[in-house]
Amino acid sequence: MPRVKRGTLVRKRHKKILDAAEGYFGGKRRLFRSANEQLLKSGAYAYRDRRNRKRMFRRLWITRISAACRANGISYNRFMEGLRKAEIIVDRKVLSELAITDAAAFADMVAAAAGALAPAV
Repeated sequence: MPRVKRGTLVRKRHKKILDAAEGYFGGKRRLFRSANEQLLKSGAYAYRDRRNRKRMFRRLWITRISAACRANGISYNRFMEGLRKAEIIVDRKVLSELAITDAAAFADMVAAAAGALAPAV
């Protein structure tokens, strides 16, 4: 049975890892073991933070909507309740953009929400 030398396969695998670690600091881009460990950590951070990004944007949108609501004399939770009762279906991302770019339209939405909250007599 002939002897099998696997140097080319190892070099190819190492090169793939080191190419992926390009841009890392120090030995994390030059040394295979450090680079491999860092790539595993980086992948885990990226996976985690793809989910965290969604949470962070929702928090940002709510903060912006809340600030615009306070400027119009209503609290955030009362505004959202009023929108539900008025059957106005707009997501928080759009509401946030509306609060920033078109204050008059947002004020109209606040008025509609406040009208829906008023007790029906």
